[in-house]
Amino acid sequence: MVFSSILFMFIYLPVVLAVYYITPSKWRNIWLFVVNLVFYGWGEPAYVLLMLFSICLNYFNGMMVDKHRDDHKKARIFLTVNTVLNLALLFFFKYYDLFASTVSTIPGVNIPTLGLTLPIGISFYTFQTMSYPIDVYRGDADVQKNFIKFGTFVALFPQLIAGPIVRYKDIAAQLDERHENVDQFASGVERFVVGLGKKVLIANNIGLLWDAYANTAASNLTFVGAWLGTIAFSMQIYFDFSGYSDMAIGLGRMLGFRFLENFNYPYISRSVTEFWRRWHISLGTWFRDYVYIPLGGNRKGLARQLLNIFIVWALTGFWHGASWTFLFWGMYYAFFLILEKLFFLKWLEKIPPFFGHLYTILVAFSGWVIFQQDSVEQTMVFFRAMYGFGKAGFICSTDLYYLSSFSVLLAIAAIACIPFWKDRFAMLPQKAKGVLSPVLILLVLVISTAYLVDSTYNPFLYFRF
Repeated sequence: MVFSSILFMFIYLPVVLAVYYITPSKWRNIWLFVVNLVFYGWGEPAYVLLMLFSICLNYFNGMMVDKHRDDHKKARIFLTVNTVLNLALLFFFKYYDLFASTVSTIPGVNIPTLGLTLPIGISFYTFQTMSYPIDVYRGDADVQKNFIKFGTFVALFPQLIAGPIVRYKDIAAQLDERHENVDQFASGVERFVVGLGKKVLIANNIGLLWDAYANTAASNLTFVGAWLGTIAFSMQIYFDFSGYSDMAIGLGRMLGFRFLENFNYPYISRSVTEFWRRWHISLGTWFRDYVYIPLGGNRKGLARQLLNIFIVWALTGFWHGASWTFLFWGMYYAFFLILEKLFFLKWLEKIPPFFGHLYTILVAFSGWVIFQQDSVEQTMVFFRAMYGFGKAGFICSTDLYYLSSFSVLLAIAAIACIPFWKDRFAMLPQKAKGVLSPVLILLVLVISTAYLVDSTYNPFLYFRF
């Protein structure tokens, strides 16, 4: 992973961009389509065929939905077939083994597991492709008759393997015509390097602290240790995923695309409802537009609305991974969102902001414990220690060692996940920003590269989804 990251930054990406900019505009989508498939095949050559099948399936059904636009019954048939086949592919590769192993616990039932490798990014590109025929059916997007343009949308390498989820209707016009310029390219480079710094300098390093506590036995996990590990993972997943999103948005700008934002400082939220408007915005928007609203949203009474929230969050949890703990995580958030919808949100708006913020942080950080653990047993080990019911007491010498070793990094992460420095930088005179910005970007790039070269630890947490 480390070698691939360096190869990508200093060889693959510069070549891609150089050829892209010397290629006439009318051929650039063809170049990107080829590059996208090579990039995806670099990691998993066999699954390029799966992606091509997904592209062909959704392209064809989008054409059929448009062709039968005046015959709603036929259009609905093609849309239904398309949705079922997309979900069947996702289920087979992502959830079959979980289903087989779960059903095999029934006496007399033995369904063999297949041990399939999960295709990278299948959850992301499946949702992207599924949204296209739906938008064509609704009249929210025009049909794309150019196969290369549609294939470029599906396999667009900056955001292909870990989001953000880019919907066709949001970049349809950009597939037809893009206007690249020096300022946009420079903005893209800056955004890419900021994301790289988040990922390499903060997420990777603070992830080492989480790893130290991840599988600690119940007899050894103290109150302080549980919270240190939980805070570390909460910071790691934020800087890992928001860093990747920043890199994707930056790369998109270098190619002339404008992707929507995916994170907006979620840890400053004062409610769980607000938190999920700021975290993984593209996923929340997708579920809102393609599941929650079609189910009736809030238009059919309170009871139906609460049921819709429950369904959406069951699916959101399960979307993240083939484990029952993800479903538990989704139900956990459904509980708090329903609670806030019933009465708690109104109460939070009346109390001092600090208490709403503290409540949200406790819910979000506790939620990451469920999200990360592979079993309910290990989750409960962490919860007991976090809330004062552990077996190992308050603190131990190991905790003191990690506190002293990671205190500076934890402080940097805490400040970096709020808009403190961004706001201060925005207040500087324009000339000062013009000088300081490239210096800081170059510094982050050099230090991040040095860390990549020197380190063997470079996980991307969201690759598994």
